[in-house]
Amino acid sequence: MKNVWKKIVLALKDRSIRNRIFFVVFALVVFRLLSVIPVPGVDRIALEQYLNSSQFFGILNVFSGGGFSTLSIVMLGVSPYITASIIMQLLTIIFPKVKEMYQENGEIGRQKFNKISRTLTIPLAFLQGFGFIKLFVSQGVMGPFTTFEYIVNVLIVAAGAMLVMWIGELITEYGIGNGASMIIFAGIVAAFPTNVSQTLFAYDPSQLPVYIGFLVVGILIIAGVVLVSEAERPVPVTYARQVRGVGSSTPTYLPIRMNQAGVMPIIFALSLLMFPRIIGSVLTASTNPTFITIGQNITKIFVDNQLVYGILNFVLVVFFTYFYTAVTFDPDQVATNLQKNGAFIPGVRPGIPTSEYLASVTVRITLFGSLFLGLIAVLPLIVQSISGITSLAIGGTALLIVVSVVTDLIKKIDAQISMREY
Repeated sequence: MKNVWKKIVLALKDRSIRNRIFFVVFALVVFRLLSVIPVPGVDRIALEQYLNSSQFFGILNVFSGGGFSTLSIVMLGVSPYITASIIMQLLTIIFPKVKEMYQENGEIGRQKFNKISRTLTIPLAFLQGFGFIKLFVSQGVMGPFTTFEYIVNVLIVAAGAMLVMWIGELITEYGIGNGASMIIFAGIVAAFPTNVSQTLFAYDPSQLPVYIGFLVVGILIIAGVVLVSEAERPVPVTYARQVRGVGSSTPTYLPIRMNQAGVMPIIFALSLLMFPRIIGSVLTASTNPTFITIGQNITKIFVDNQLVYGILNFVLVVFFTYFYTAVTFDPDQVATNLQKNGAFIPGVRPGIPTSEYLASVTVRITLFGSLFLGLIAVLPLIVQSISGITSLAIGGTALLIVVSVVTDLIKKIDAQISMREY
């Protein structure tokens, strides 16, 4: 604990790190102010009743950073940008030129990659804004609108999504941590006092075992996420050319983390799981009997059936853990860099054998990390099915995101401090 306080003091004393921290705080305050400005024509009473009747919109509120609960101008949050990022990351596997642009062309390639992702966010924001506004108008939460008012509201919501994306990009560039994750984190933390007060007011002594069980699950999630985030496999590395003055007793190794993807697999999985629910809700709200039937069937499969939802969530988390690891960690590039620096792994030949060895180690160690993340993602659903409290699924997902973001933020601050000291 003493070491933690020491690092906090060092971070606040360093002007560069302090400015980055203050910039993140300022950007999140601006975002929270925007999240309380509602779009025109919202019926607050009807909105509250509608949101309380659906667990799905509770998860959407988590992703919007809290802006969905008021149908604010930034109610889409980072969802369109995350969806665009998923599409671009998938294209790196399908098209080798996209992967080359992202991994091999350096900073210029990454800037071009991010520019395409931002451009793709625009049509996705319009599509999601159109779908949600149509849904809320059909449910009596908004409107009724004229055609002009409908277009204006879609433009406002889409512009709000682009503004949130810009704020997230600024946090990533000038602050500390991933901007999209920080915005989601801010919305969860901002809703925490309200959730605690509601739980206290609704306290029922007969539900005490459930509350204790939820507390135990929460502690296990926190401990497990921290443990897996810190776990790594050290791969020994030997340099053929030893530098005079450096003792051979000091081991050199290449650390391969068990979970290199962080919280992104959870966010990606939940983003994709939103689409069947959104499509089902929009089709159900239409006036065409065929569309209504299709929408009801989609809702029955992906919304009402918790078993199907849990299995899909688990599979997607495991898949995106491997997928994100494959995008961020390239064994071929690492093997090439080791060979150029005259380094090799004992017992493994340089070049292609080293790349294959690193790939096999990464696949094995990522298996445990992905299964753990998948289990943690569906564990709240298991607890919910036992206890019958629907808010546990939302709370478990939010807790998982908060712990992962805080762990990653601490690491980045620690890295900044170490760099300054060096």
